[in-house]
Amino acid sequence: MPRGTVFNRRIPKQKFYENLSVTAELKRVFVEQINVIYWKNKIAPSTVNIAAGETVDEIEVIEIRLNQPGLDKRVLLLIDKEIPYHILFLLVHEGKVQAWIGYKEQSQGKLAAFKPGAYYHTEWQPVDELSLRLDGLNMDSVYESFIRQIAGDSLEDKPGGDLKDAVARDERRQKLQKEIVILENKVRREKQFNIQVALNGELKRLKKELEGLGRECKEMILLYPR
Repeated sequence: MPRGTVFNRRIPKQKFYENLSVTAELKRVFVEQINVIYWKNKIAPSTVNIAAGETVDEIEVIEIRLNQPGLDKRVLLLIDKEIPYHILFLLVHEGKVQAWIGYKEQSQGKLAAFKPGAYYHTEWQPVDELSLRLDGLNMDSVYESFIRQIAGDSLEDKPGGDLKDAVARDERRQKLQKEIVILENKVRREKQFNIQVALNGELKRLKKELEGLGRECKEMILLYPR
């Protein structure tokens, strides 16, 4: 990240659960899974030569140093809800890092709170090998670029395509995959033939819809090669 964006301030993890209605289980996650939290960078028109966006004012880079190689996603969701800006998370453990980012959509109007949605992440890799480009002419496009870099092939779409639609398509794809696995298990367990027929019909419909999503993505790639 550019030198001007460096903030590097430690944030006591208690701040995220002391005065909030957090369950005892989630509080235990903070205590057991997290070592320390740092606000590493602030990417904004005031720190980089990038114009303001219509929905993205600034992007905070939050580094979470872990006690184990993984973090309950509910922690990211809680932090995303409490900080009224877009966030790029860096999870660090034993010299390796994983970048996480959530598609954070504004609920209603410019002054309304943001609504965290789908999350995407990179694989674990050595800290010095993580490379995220600061691409874009305004903060909206920088944020979108981060999501696309981190999501990779999960958001197969035409260049310049609508990010919201790409995320919705990916969420639907993931939901279909889960539903198909559940139905396949039900079919294997079901003894009654007529119920098997009904389940197989629904299974065929879901698979056809999933294939349609995949075909749509392939057609976009052929029409709009990267």
